[in-house]
Amino acid sequence: MKRRYFLKAVALAGAATTFKWSDGLEIMSQNAKGYDLVAVLGGEPVLMFNKAIAELGGMSKFIKKGYKVVIKPNIGWDRTPELAANTNPDLVAEIVRQCLTAGAREVIVFDHTCDDWRKCYKNSGISDAVEKAGGKMMPAHEESYYREVNLPDGVNLKSTKIHQAILECDAWINVPVLKMHGGAKMSISLKNLMGIVWDRRYFHNHNLQQCIADCNTLGKKPALCVVDAYRVIKSNGPQGRAESDVALAKGLFISSDSVAVDTAAIKFYNQISDMDLANVEHVGKAEALKVGTTRIESLNIKRIKV
Repeated sequence: MKRRYFLKAVALAGAATTFKWSDGLEIMSQNAKGYDLVAVLGGEPVLMFNKAIAELGGMSKFIKKGYKVVIKPNIGWDRTPELAANTNPDLVAEIVRQCLTAGAREVIVFDHTCDDWRKCYKNSGISDAVEKAGGKMMPAHEESYYREVNLPDGVNLKSTKIHQAILECDAWINVPVLKMHGGAKMSISLKNLMGIVWDRRYFHNHNLQQCIADCNTLGKKPALCVVDAYRVIKSNGPQGRAESDVALAKGLFISSDSVAVDTAAIKFYNQISDMDLANVEHVGKAEALKVGTTRIESLNIKRIKV
């Protein structure tokens, strides 16, 4: 009954006023000087991001003058924005603009796509949006773009080839779209790192959930994880087949802790389509490797309704 009510609500213009922040998201320190995680509901992507980053202290807290910055959205599929297989292009563009405003000398955007990279970049709307905002798109379709990196804390994945853009930047921002995934159960911040590695087949052949967690032990962690939950794939993920697979949820989550932000996003998603946190095994495995925490009740969380 709860799920039917929520899906009906998000389809309406006023959906944001009916959503109940539950399962720990309502726990916050009202007088906290610094928030660990910000959750925004009810607005358009750019507005939600602007409100969220302001609560964290502004982009200049994370991106300093002269930084070379990488933004890693999900651009894996040859799909238009309405199908929600990729990160919202308006959100990506706004993050580019804010990084440049903060003084970044260069902002690069890339993903190791599943479909043809040219079509993914173009039809997602991300390449056009990024370039208009002053950023640069970088390919990721050839092995020469990647360098071998050791992951000594990994369980199954002890080394992998990481895209040079990540290794050479001063800071990077992880910007996944929230969606269900047939193999990983959910595709969010932790899973989005599969788009910075070359050999993803190894993940699928050596315990996908563990390899996702292992990959996130990479020493160069994202400065921010921004979860796009504006449109959410609730069926036939990770690429979706039709707009009927998509719920207009109008949410956004942001944190420097990829485990915490994924935990919050999954609790939100559970009100759209049943998904228990325990079923998304890579989240708990990442916590066990000290990547971050699922105990979001211990964090200072700011919630905003637009």
